[in-house]
Amino acid sequence: MKSTSRRSFLKKSFLASASALAVPDLLNSRKYVETYVEKNISMLQKGEKSSLIVPKNNGLRITGTFLDEISHDIPHQNWGAKEWDQDFQYMKHIGIDTVILIRSGYRKFITYPSKYLLKKGCYMPSMDLVDLFLRLAQKYNMKFYFGLYDSGKYWDTGDLTWEIEDNKYVIDEVWEQYGTKYKSFGGWYISGEISRKTKGAIGAFQAMGKQCKDVSGGLPTFISPWIDGKKAVMGTNKLSREESISVQEHERDWNEIFDGIHDVVDACAFQDGHIDYDELDAFFSVNKKLADKYGMQCWTNAESFDRDMPIRF
Repeated sequence: MKSTSRRSFLKKSFLASASALAVPDLLNSRKYVETYVEKNISMLQKGEKSSLIVPKNNGLRITGTFLDEISHDIPHQNWGAKEWDQDFQYMKHIGIDTVILIRSGYRKFITYPSKYLLKKGCYMPSMDLVDLFLRLAQKYNMKFYFGLYDSGKYWDTGDLTWEIEDNKYVIDEVWEQYGTKYKSFGGWYISGEISRKTKGAIGAFQAMGKQCKDVSGGLPTFISPWIDGKKAVMGTNKLSREESISVQEHERDWNEIFDGIHDVVDACAFQDGHIDYDELDAFFSVNKKLADKYGMQCWTNAESFDRDMPIRF
């Protein structure tokens, strides 16, 4: 039994690592990837050195991921239903059970035909991605978290309260159109990416989080803020900065924020890319301590890019 379980884990690990090798031809890649995986497992079982780095079976599993369909700084993925279905298959195969729409719209680009946002001047989307993602999540037995609308005004002004008004309508509209229809609708992502000194953050999270919970009968909500560390250099040409928050300041500021939102925000997933690698333990320990204090879940947004590279990310 242990041997079978270990082989199954190794196969999943190899598939996760090796899938990147076959991106140019997703539909024909599976046979090649599985052959590659079987070869490496056989080498390990014979005591030979594998050609891949194999993670030990004692770490936290990555079980959720963002669906980055309309990003703040990356163009749209030109995918249709066929490509998204393939992606969901791969995610399910490596153990992903939660998918999160990173935002349902950004400025004029939106992911579903929102009557409210179309009247505000947003563009009609070429397909209803929210409906597609919910159907695929249901097909592959995953939970789907809906990311709220981002008008862009917060990024322009630094004031998060701008986002409350539009989302008043979006939350009600989305729950009526999709939440009551799909069992895969598992929760809400309050998509404003804030740090410790964001104007109006506590009030905005409180208002939007409460509405999400009220309309959906208490489904969970979460946020994904950033740590004001040495790599928090957005809007500059620098790769890092000398002034950055101390662990003590981080704890004090987020204690205040958690105190104001914990009744309507169930989990916090801090982005991990704004601090240095040797600072992760100290900051993560504080994050867990604060989450436990306020009865929240402590998640981590493990960013799959480096912020300290000349090409940014």
